[in-house]
Amino acid sequence: MRRETAPDRAVSGLIKRVSIQTGILYIVATPIGNLSDLSERAVSVLAGVDIVAAEDTRHSRPLLARCGSRARLVSLHDHNERDRAPGLVGHLLGGASIALISDAGTPLVSDPGYRLVAAAAQAGVRVSPVPGPSALVAALSVAGLPTDRFTFEGFPPSRAAARRMWFDRLVSEERTMVFYESPRRLRESMDDMSDVFGEARRAVVARELTKAFETVRRGTLADLSEWVGGDANQQRGEIVVVVEGAQDPGVASAELESRKVIGVLLRYLPVKSAVKAAAELTGLPRNALYDIAVRLKEEDAMGGPS
Repeated sequence: MRRETAPDRAVSGLIKRVSIQTGILYIVATPIGNLSDLSERAVSVLAGVDIVAAEDTRHSRPLLARCGSRARLVSLHDHNERDRAPGLVGHLLGGASIALISDAGTPLVSDPGYRLVAAAAQAGVRVSPVPGPSALVAALSVAGLPTDRFTFEGFPPSRAAARRMWFDRLVSEERTMVFYESPRRLRESMDDMSDVFGEARRAVVARELTKAFETVRRGTLADLSEWVGGDANQQRGEIVVVVEGAQDPGVASAELESRKVIGVLLRYLPVKSAVKAAAELTGLPRNALYDIAVRLKEEDAMGGPS
């Protein structure tokens, strides 16, 4: 039975009367920063379920208040999920509707919930996604790196030796790689990436996505490592690092050489002329060289790699 609620005025206009079915576990994505990203369906589900399982109840309580939710709020985190999952599945089998949320973004993406979802599925409970914000997808969408194939690697190990060994195992990965990283370890992690993957590997640091101090910085790993180390403000907040996949050594070498050639030509020629001359000198396609020239001009305009 659907519970009638009194949502916050800021979101009351969003709620459409979605029927909350009994005995369903809803996996609800919540904003990673901007509260306006909370979907209509997410508001309706959170306002209508019987129980909300949250990673941090203190963090989630204000969000539920905005939605007008009177659901019972229970904690579900890494340290209690194994013990708490059976009881929640029991509630589901008894007809309760439950929403699972994390502190921000889509649950289970480097967040708790796997054991609960696996136990619910094994018990025959329907698990229904309520999709929405994800820092992983948001960073990929603005990175400017190939997204047709990518791999999400989560958080690198916290200890330096283990982290470098972990990166070593990824050095030949051809897909674009996405990492989450703690702000206090970002500089060290970027230094290790530069050493292991190579200084010239392209990457993106996406910080505080959808928030007031959102920053998306593109460049080589060497450039980004230096930039992060020189600006303490970039070592704060929620951070996603997107790294270009490994290329054929010949292709990577040719692109690095073409950047050098075009960089020199752009000092003396307009873009089209520089690209034409670079094509004659390197034998590379003009469209690829034009893309490199545009990136170099953008980096120069911003005073360095962007």
